[in-house]
Amino acid sequence: MLSRTAARAPRSIRGLATAGLTRDSQVNQNLLESHSFIQYKKQLENLDIVKARLNRPLTYAEKLLYGHLDDPHGQDIQRGVSYLKLRPDRVACQDATAQMAILQFMSAGLPQVATPSTVHCDHLIQAQVGGPKDLARAIDLNKEVYDFLSTACAKYNLGFWKPGSGIIHQIVLENYAFPGALLIGTDSHTPNAGGLGQLAIGVGGADAVDVMADLAWELKAPKIIGVKLTGRMSGWTSPKDIILKLAGITTVKGGTGAIVEYFGDGVETFSCTGMGTICNMGAEIGATTSVFPFNQSMVEYLNATGRSKIAEFASLYKKDYLSADEGSEYDQVIEIDLNTLEPHINGPFTPDLATPVSKMKETAIANGWPLEVKVGLIGSCTNSSYEDMTRAASIIKDAGAHGLKSKSIYTVSPGSEQVRATIARDGQLKTFEDFGGIVMANACGPCIGQWDRQDIKKGDKNTIVSSFNRNFTSRNDGNPATHAFVASPEMTTAYAISGDLGFNPITDTLKDSEGNEFKLKEPVGVGLPPDGYDPGENTYQAPPEDRSTVQVQISPTSDRLQKLTPFKPWDGKDAEGLPILIKAVGKTTTDHISMAGPWLKYRGHLENISNNYMIGATNAENGEVNNVKNLYTGKYDGVPATGAAYRDAGHRWVVIGDENFGEGSSREHAALEPRFLGGFAIITKSFARIHETNLKKQGLLPLNFVDVADYDKIQPEDTVDLLGLTELAPGKNVILRVHPHDGSPTWETELSHTYNTEQIEWFKYGSALNKMAAVAAEKK
Repeated sequence: MLSRTAARAPRSIRGLATAGLTRDSQVNQNLLESHSFIQYKKQLENLDIVKARLNRPLTYAEKLLYGHLDDPHGQDIQRGVSYLKLRPDRVACQDATAQMAILQFMSAGLPQVATPSTVHCDHLIQAQVGGPKDLARAIDLNKEVYDFLSTACAKYNLGFWKPGSGIIHQIVLENYAFPGALLIGTDSHTPNAGGLGQLAIGVGGADAVDVMADLAWELKAPKIIGVKLTGRMSGWTSPKDIILKLAGITTVKGGTGAIVEYFGDGVETFSCTGMGTICNMGAEIGATTSVFPFNQSMVEYLNATGRSKIAEFASLYKKDYLSADEGSEYDQVIEIDLNTLEPHINGPFTPDLATPVSKMKETAIANGWPLEVKVGLIGSCTNSSYEDMTRAASIIKDAGAHGLKSKSIYTVSPGSEQVRATIARDGQLKTFEDFGGIVMANACGPCIGQWDRQDIKKGDKNTIVSSFNRNFTSRNDGNPATHAFVASPEMTTAYAISGDLGFNPITDTLKDSEGNEFKLKEPVGVGLPPDGYDPGENTYQAPPEDRSTVQVQISPTSDRLQKLTPFKPWDGKDAEGLPILIKAVGKTTTDHISMAGPWLKYRGHLENISNNYMIGATNAENGEVNNVKNLYTGKYDGVPATGAAYRDAGHRWVVIGDENFGEGSSREHAALEPRFLGGFAIITKSFARIHETNLKKQGLLPLNFVDVADYDKIQPEDTVDLLGLTELAPGKNVILRVHPHDGSPTWETELSHTYNTEQIEWFKYGSALNKMAAVAAEKK
């Protein structure tokens, strides 16, 4: 264990008059709900019980976790070992994952959600020509989905944020996040809210359903990685560069099973929204979540967003709840000196390939990366704060003063209607448009592949730079030859002006409209709007007081929405003679397993979306995608078609996967689809956390090679048996027996798993939802 430094006590919260509130006051979680309250007192009582048991100082993240325990007296607590039963304060769902989550909740037969919950329409809006037209088109194309979500939210007492309101994580930060809270959200970038001093964790829809149904939520007790920030950023460096640098240090799996907790003097030197940026992209290192401790920047942001009462209330609990204990210890400590940190550009094809701007030109040339920047894209849930917009606009104004406009296509995706309306009022929006920029809808857009890109043909090798968070192959535009790089909005804007990936604005010059050389000025901006936020159009739908007459709208002939049929329970026997549907080689993210983009429209229709299962994964047999051999017919076909053929012929099947299988998005469709197509087990070198849990929830067996060399030994045309399932127990390995296709001797090896006793019940019942329904039936 590594101790945090005790050299400097946390500074006090400035400028708060706390006379109006006491620690016993009842304070609402937000301005939109009258039924949800902040439970600091109860959480501190839980924490006191845990501290008496553990008898050691606790980190900030541990305090928030253990304060939300369902049973603080009896809960076993060992970092990296125990499974914690937690009671989150709320649930947030984006529209693509909400469809399946709500369909699952409806099948449980409950009258309303037990935990405050919201749905946010941000994923189904495709970027084409610009915000207003793209939004109108999306509302028309997705009407049946929006009607379903709107009526289901009204029926089951959820808040509903209409299309055009903004990206889920920005709406949560602006309205629902507060220091000390525990939120789960059905999107992998839910940790964005860690910038406001809370734990916000991405989950699959089935986990969200559990919490909506008043069940405790289960999480393997994370280890804690401490990231010590010292000094202060300046010039072209921004908060985004902290997480870009960290991703280069840890890699995409270095944070798996851990919470990243930031501390040190540097924490006090930048904005709350900048902290949100860092926590947001913490998903790219596999972290359970990331969090900053409660500080003055958070107070200022809460005040600016109309929540000064929450800031005041939180300050009363700062000393004993909303700060780390002196002497608390981390499992690992990483130090980043902000004084010397330079801008970074990460990519292509993976968010952990970090290159400092001073090395970018030589690195790009050495690797053959296209130097011409075709498109620069700023915004997204990661970087669309008022501060981001003002800093990017300052660079553009400087370029404009020298007669320059963007050399690249330049797009802006505002994170919320509030940010869009505020930058429209304050002039930054016009600055972007005068620069040649295209202002997109308040939605995810190109960041998740919702981009109808027209400037290149599929297969054209090209470079784009964005301020997004993820840059896996084909993610943004569906083109596997696009070299996508992730950077700050400031660097993205500089690249758009120069059109050159090798350009370094710190040292290099540009030529103005008259041919004279000049250097871009360092970006400047403000963290919060001096004249306050303009809320813009009201896009929130509160649930009605009387919900008894509300009818949930699902058309029986819809190709986008489909009621769920429960999966069959396990037959109680070992599995024998299973074919391998595909042995996937290399990086297999949830984008490879269940692509987004045009497939998003089928997120509420399991049968239809299953037609994209593993179509982006590379087959080890032939090096091709979506082309696998049917073991029984000898014919090659797509992965989904072959899986369905096995299912229809009565053959359960397995998938063999590489390392960190299922990294990326929280989408549970990547687990629902193989279950629907007849899958039985997914066997890998290792799993990403959310995907492994999602597989368990749907009754599939996620198993790991004890000896990873066995991955190379097993061949795509072999068949396998899984033995020892009748004695499946926590910590007890399963036996894999392999029958080689070439007639060589049968061999056996061990497979490990991370099941606990309750999760084994999910497998036996066929899914976690089946188990929930069975328990509910017993209570009637």
